[in-house]
Order: sequence, then structure tokens, then C-alpha cells
Amino acid sequence: MAALQLEKQRGRYAALAIAAVVIVVGIPLWWKTTETYRAWLPFSEISELATLRLQLSVDIEVVFSRGTLTPEQQKKVPLSHVNEKEHDVDGKTGLRYKFETKYRIATIMEEDALNQPSAAEADLSLHMLTESACGSVVVYVIPESSTLLPQDVNVYVGQRRTALLRSTPIRSTWTLKEVLSSLDPQVEQIVNTMSFSHQDIIAALSDRVRLAKVTKESMADSMRAIKSSPGYEITFSLLNPDPMSHNVHWNIEGAVHSYIQPLLNKLAPIANFSVDSQILYYAVLGVNPRFDNSVSAYTLSADSLSHVINPVEARLGSNAASSNPVLNFLLYVPDAHHSPLFIRDRRKREVPSNAFHSPRWGGIMVYNVNDMYGPEAQLPVDININMTKVMGVFLAQLRLMLGVQHTHPPPGFMLQSPGSAGLADWELDRLLWSRSVENIATASTTITSLAQLLDQIGNIVINDNIAQQVSSAVSSLQSAVAELEAGNLAFALQYSREAILASERAFFNPSLLHLLYFPDDQKFAIYIPLFLPMCVPIVLSLLKIVKETRQMRAEKQAKND
Repeated sequence: MAALQLEKQRGRYAALAIAAVVIVVGIPLWWKTTETYRAWLPFSEISELATLRLQLSVDIEVVFSRGTLTPEQQKKVPLSHVNEKEHDVDGKTGLRYKFETKYRIATIMEEDALNQPSAAEADLSLHMLTESACGSVVVYVIPESSTLLPQDVNVYVGQRRTALLRSTPIRSTWTLKEVLSSLDPQVEQIVNTMSFSHQDIIAALSDRVRLAKVTKESMADSMRAIKSSPGYEITFSLLNPDPMSHNVHWNIEGAVHSYIQPLLNKLAPIANFSVDSQILYYAVLGVNPRFDNSVSAYTLSADSLSHVINPVEARLGSNAASSNPVLNFLLYVPDAHHSPLFIRDRRKREVPSNAFHSPRWGGIMVYNVNDMYGPEAQLPVDININMTKVMGVFLAQLRLMLGVQHTHPPPGFMLQSPGSAGLADWELDRLLWSRSVENIATASTTITSLAQLLDQIGNIVINDNIAQQVSSAVSSLQSAVAELEAGNLAFALQYSREAILASERAFFNPSLLHLLYFPDDQKFAIYIPLFLPMCVPIVLSLLKIVKETRQMRAEKQAKND
């Protein structure tokens, strides 16, 4: 009897020992070795990015030339003034514009530069004296009687960051404050033209704000321009559907070097560009043009242009080695049986450039060559393309695709053509403001969406690489916002590019999908065959021990009674 009791006691101790080992060692070890690895993320800093408050600071310098201020007024210069404007876009997005204006008298060298015979020469001479910082605006106030500007022009905006403003009639009895107040409206118009406007910034925030906040014109410009990217592929294609009749030659390499490359060099801070070209034979538009007897020519209506892209795009091929967006520019030479070919707009009028563009895709130009040879010419006819005419159209389309918005100056403004550079300095600044804000808005939306996803789904693995990318994106976003507030536009763009690159690398990391679709019923299907055979004997033994312990206590209590 004693031996039986000893054996039962030994069995109880063995069962308790096994249960203790399973509970104390086995379960924690299994939990630790099978848990989802989730590196630390700065969720508190990411939550702050959900509410975006941007401050855009612009440095303005107003320089008075000789004859624009009285001696008494000149004694109170230099001085400065700060003007701030706030806009609540919505509950999570706010904007503040800070304009710091500094007033001073022109130096002797600047006076000599303003004595040039033309405004363009004066603009160049002023640029040679000093180069304005990126994002800044310099306004030179010239006398009302100055011959630099035509009589009907009050403001001249040059190729740099400099503007010439004709002084309004000033009374000698006016104080300096009254003089500055009379100039403020025109200076504000200059800043809106050369720097940014509120609608431009709202359009750049389209990823965060409702469309109702944006004007139709700004939204059209925003939808036309291709989205911000670290790089772009630009492809020029010559389509020759009738090589038996036309032997077409185009100097695309020289044309790109002369017309396109200067623009791309100025846009280097925004993105990297690569340019290639190709010639496609027997490539047709895929739309049958209609013959118009009134003009003895074939025409393409505006409604049929949308059907041109897909058939042509199938022949263009794709650059599989790069994930960058592609901008296509096609020069189409009609075959002899469909020449001449003209494009008409929705009002049935011929388009002067004989070209059209598709938002975020590229442009197509029709180049008629039927008037370059007679009916007696021997086929194929050698055709040399006028690249100046072609590149003028493609350059204008490329500016639109890259987000260089068409500026509508107020009455009395004269804007100097950007010339061979393809882009004025102040146009580049407008683009930098928009792209910086767009990058910040996109990166903040991406990183907050990723944080919400990771917080809601605990099965997603967060490895150290993703955590590093998220932390880098958050740090770059904070730096970009700080640089915008300080007025350092170039650095703000650089940090915003780093932020959007890091945020997208983290968001689209393939490792995030490993355990994303791993439901609980699959977990039970895996773990039940493993744990059930082991747990049932342990649980039954524990239940038996509990039952015997209760029975022993009851017997002992009965004896005591």
C-alpha cells in the first residue's frame, strides 16, 4: 500500500514537473522563436506629420535707383518689413507665407547697369554683378521717366530673378511709408509672378486636399504635368509610315544638344534625365484621317486624337531596365497618300503647330513634306527635317509635361523669353516651390499610411531596413519643412526628394507582404497537430492531480470531524 502511494506521488511530481517545464520554458521559447519581428518605428513623430503645417519664406529685395526717392526719404533707407499670410486649407493642412522685404538704395555699379540701352542688357549686367539666391526676388525701382521700358510697360521680368518696376508718380510731400505703400501692390504682383501663387501651392497639395480647394486652371496644369520622380526617360521617335516614298533625315543628336539639353541642365536639381531616340518604319497612327474637299487636305479631328496613342505606343517599346516614367515625343511624317495632314481643334480650326499632347504621356507632331517635292520627283525622296521648327514644339510640350506652368502676367507686365536656356531662373524657382511642397505632401501621406497599416496589422514583419527607411523619411521630411521655413529652397527640394525616395522604398518593400495574408484559421491548422498530442496528456494529468488533491482534502476533513 505504501509502495502504491509512493508511486502515485511520484507520478504527480512527474506530471507537475513536465507541466512546469512546458509553461515556464516551452511556451516562452515557442512564443519568442515564432513571434513576428517588428523593429522600432518613430510612431509619435509620424503622427505629427499627419497634421502638416508649412511655412514658405521668400526673401524680397526692393532697390531704389537714382531719382525714385527724395533726399529726405533716402535717409530712412535701408529698412525691412515682414508680411505674413495664413491659410487653413483643411483640418490637417495649413499654409503660412512669410515675405521678408528689405529696402535699400542702388549702388554705383547697379546704377551703371541700369543705364544700359535696353532692359534685357540691364538684366544681364545686374546678373553679372551679383547672383540672387534660389527662391529670392529682387525688384529694381526705376524712375517714371526711364527709357528702359516701353511706355505701356510698368514691370519687366527678365531671365533671372530680377524685375524692373517703373516708379509711380510720387509727391515730394509723401513720407517713405506712403511711398512704400504705393509700391506694395505692384511688388506683390511681381512676387506672385516670379515666385509662387496660393493656387500653385494648393495644386501641389492635391494628394492631401480636396479638389474643390483647387481652381480648374491650376488643377489642369497639375494633371498635365507628370508626377514627381527621381528620374525621367525622354524618348524622341520619328515615325515614317512610307519609307518607299520618303527617305527622312533628322539631326536629332544636334537638336537635343542645342534645344533640349540646356533645359535639362537647369532642371538637374529636380531629377535625372536620360534621352534616347529611334526611327520607326511603317508605323501608322491607327486612325484614318478624313479628306476635306474645302482645303484639299486630310484632317484629324480633336475627337479622334485620343485614339492615336494606343496603336502608336505599341510600336514604341519600353525601357524595362528603368522604372522611371517615360515621356514620348513623336514626329510623324504622313505617307504620300494622306498628305497633307492637319490637326483640328474642337472648334474645327487648324492647330498652328500641327501638334497635340497627352497629359503625362508626351506629344505628337505631324510634319507634312508634300510641298518639298513635285510629282515628277524620283522616289524615295530625301527629306531633311527642319529641327528648329520641330524642337520649338517639343520644347514647349516638355515644359508643360515637367510642370513649368504657363504664367499669365497682369496688365502692364512684360516677360522676357527664356532664350536658349529654355527656362528662366524665376520659372525654375516656381517649379522648385511646387515640387518641394508636392514631395513633402506625397511623402507625408505615404509614411503616415504605412504607419497606420503597420499599426493595424500586427502580422507584418518590420525588418531593420524598413525601419531605417522610415526613420530616414521622417528625418528628411522634418528637414525639408524646416528649410522651407528658413527660405532655403534648394535644400528644401533636396530633403524632400530624399523623403519621397525613402518613403516609397519603405512602402513598397516586398518583405511587408510575407505575413500580410496569414489568417488565424491557418495558424490553428498548423499549431493544433503540433500541440494537441502533447497538451492533452499534460492537461488530463493536471486535472487528475487536482481531483485527487481535492479528494484527499475531503477525506482529511472528514477524519478531523
